[in-house]
Amino acid sequence: MTYREHPVRGPGVACVWSVEIAAVPGRVVPDGSVDLMWHAASGRLFVAGPDTSAQFTSLPPGTLVGLRYLPGAAGLGVPADALRDARVDLADLWGREAAERVGERLVGTSVGQAQRVLLAAAPGAPDPFAERVRVLAAGTGRVREIADAVGYGERQLHRRCLAAFGYGAKVLHRVLRFQRALGLARGGAAFADVAAEAGYTDQAHLARDVRDLGGTTLTALVGRA
Repeated sequence: MTYREHPVRGPGVACVWSVEIAAVPGRVVPDGSVDLMWHAASGRLFVAGPDTSAQFTSLPPGTLVGLRYLPGAAGLGVPADALRDARVDLADLWGREAAERVGERLVGTSVGQAQRVLLAAAPGAPDPFAERVRVLAAGTGRVREIADAVGYGERQLHRRCLAAFGYGAKVLHRVLRFQRALGLARGGAAFADVAAEAGYTDQAHLARDVRDLGGTTLTALVGRA
């Protein structure tokens, strides 16, 4: 698949992106985010994630255009745990008429135009709680520390995290650490250095986490020979 991504300066939005889907299913790994997507060939307008394990594209070949929200910032009107590991048509969330209005604006658009339509139709909805937890979880997987920092009990924190991120703070930490490791590895760092810098106990710990979340090896994910 040919994937292109562009950062967006907008509240709660990480980036817009596009990908040319090939005949062979592509692997999508967890990143803590929710994506709003439009498949041009089929006209399908749908929402994906947040995922807890690797998923594979099941769409026919063609252009897929997406808007990726920052973790905890998808203002789509439903708790994030209702979307966990799922691919849900926007009509099922917003109703058929509302989704069709967006779909009509997408017909005949270029990739860039489609991305702007998605951004205008469903801008991010930043939540100060989610922003704070996201920053904390990127650094620590200790639930008690995160709960204390935001002034919640652990159970209350868990409930709020489910609604905001789709899973609890500890899983969020794992996913963000995994994404950090991928970024370091794709940048050319040795895997032992990746493990140390991303916060894993050792390289074996990194390998287990990559296998659990990505469904394969780090070598395969980053395309190293």
